[in-house]
Amino acid sequence: MLFSRSILSDRQEAAVQKTLQTLRAQRRSRFRVLACIDDTEESLVTVRFAARFAVQDSCDLIVLFVRPIDSGLQSGGLQVRLARENMLEAGIDLPGVRYLKRALEVLGQEGLDVAGWPREAERSEAWGDSVGDNKLEFRSPEGRSVVLKLKTAPDVANGILDQYELGPYNLIIMGEPSRWSGEIMAFFRSGIVQTVTTMAPCSVLVARDSLARKGFFICTDGSSRSMQAVRRAAVLAHVAGEPVTLFSAADSEAGRPAAEEAVANARALLKAMKIEVAETRVAVGRAAEEIVEIGSLYRVIVVTDEGRSRVQRLMRGSTATEVVRKARTSVLDVR
Repeated sequence: MLFSRSILSDRQEAAVQKTLQTLRAQRRSRFRVLACIDDTEESLVTVRFAARFAVQDSCDLIVLFVRPIDSGLQSGGLQVRLARENMLEAGIDLPGVRYLKRALEVLGQEGLDVAGWPREAERSEAWGDSVGDNKLEFRSPEGRSVVLKLKTAPDVANGILDQYELGPYNLIIMGEPSRWSGEIMAFFRSGIVQTVTTMAPCSVLVARDSLARKGFFICTDGSSRSMQAVRRAAVLAHVAGEPVTLFSAADSEAGRPAAEEAVANARALLKAMKIEVAETRVAVGRAAEEIVEIGSLYRVIVVTDEGRSRVQRLMRGSTATEVVRKARTSVLDVR
């Protein structure tokens, strides 16, 4: 009897894993955006950015609110209500639910009205919490998915990174950081945005109040890694209808020809992709400072993640990290 149960358990596990593998394979063929919000109105800028990026039927948009474990809701009745109804209609007075409702309103304001789409609610256990993880998925007739997710986790950063593992995602969008530790202090303590920007396997957009500005300010140093970032960022700009400016900084006048060559090569790449470049710019000076100063006039600065560990950043620094921290506009860290 025990042997039969073991075989059944193994088969069930294999079936679950096969289903998950199939789902992840399907998701990899789509452009998936994870917009993270908290219990502030300002955080909804991530939803506005996501709506403007995920405009095609091949794009899926997931709005995520991470709440701490156990907010004093020890109620079996609550679990039953969540199992029978979706979280937006179960009468739960939680900040997460309130702001997920607001996110739905913001999507409507941005032209993505999902009210008439078929919807499906799902709840799963998480950390022994009475609310657990809850999601409400809206799916268009064309197969496009918009998901509202209320996730339970020990802390927000880990909740966001765990959600990536359930994805995968092409882009995570987060709000402006409230604090940013130096590289030494980051070994011991770092904020939510800093942790996710450092640890996320995919590109991260740190969204600030820059939607009134125009254009993608895409930076390149001519390396193969940055050219890949140019290509990917330019596609996103093209989809969003944003003009593209290419930029490179030289540390001295002697390095100017190399910087000019870098933007010329990037322009040729985009021309081959039939993506128009509005302008190219070159400056002489410290790269991070020049990028922050000039790039803050645009809606989004695009930098290439160097792929360095915390130790490497401590020893060699990181232009991308410095720009994300100091910029006065939104920054897309491409990886």
